[in-house]
Amino acid sequence: MKKFATLLAPFCLAACVGIVDAGTLVDVNVTDRTTGEQLEVYRHQGRLYVAGKPGNRYAVSLRNKSGGRLLTVISVDGVNALNGQTAATSQSGYVISPWQAAEISGWRKSMDDVAAFYFTSIADSYAGRTDRPQNVGVIGVAVYREAEPLPPPAQAAFSARERVDQGSADRATGSEEAQSRPQANAQANAPASAAPERSEALSKKAEGRLGTGHGERISAPTQYTEFRRASDTPSEIVTIYYNSRANLLAQGVIPRPPHYGRTNPAPNPFPAGFVSDPRS
Repeated sequence: MKKFATLLAPFCLAACVGIVDAGTLVDVNVTDRTTGEQLEVYRHQGRLYVAGKPGNRYAVSLRNKSGGRLLTVISVDGVNALNGQTAATSQSGYVISPWQAAEISGWRKSMDDVAAFYFTSIADSYAGRTDRPQNVGVIGVAVYREAEPLPPPAQAAFSARERVDQGSADRATGSEEAQSRPQANAQANAPASAAPERSEALSKKAEGRLGTGHGERISAPTQYTEFRRASDTPSEIVTIYYNSRANLLAQGVIPRPPHYGRTNPAPNPFPAGFVSDPRS
């Protein structure tokens, strides 16, 4: 069983009540920390969107709706918010206690603080400044249930011969793993060399979109805990896309307000049927 750096999510003292239930196990919303308001969630073509204001700090608000502990792996712009790696669902995350709420307000820098999330241009975003602008504009939360406690190991008696054989097998397995590890690391790192070549073109293409910056340090103490996943795949993945209000209006994500002005494009030469009396 692999071990991951698993942290307890910072407890949210204020109630994180969702405007829309974004998940079955976990409510996920985005809170504007500059104004204190929870951003309205818009549904469009099966996706969830929020409108961010450039320069404003924000947090990912989570609420555990289950009676068990849950592991949440947080991805912002395709980057793991806890360890800064290109995000994968199998990575480290935050554990939320049953029925509790939490706020993830920045990139984890230590056990005591984070670098604040804030809405900004792609060029200024953390993903853009680390040559990974391909997935800017999306927040993802992969949710895992906790496995049932393991039963105590059965006591078994082994002969000296069996212990020697078992030790040899363990050493052989360890040797095979050691030989395969450099190859796996090389495969994982191979695409990275091509990323800087593509980043400039992608940044220009998405010049008007929003990303998430690496802001000032803010206090967010946490601690390590143990968590064993019930399965290798997430129980659910909640995805929220974000952009500026102007861009979401242009894309048709945010409905435009009704227009109550003149509906006729040209003035009417005969607006009434009869001549009225003049003023005296």
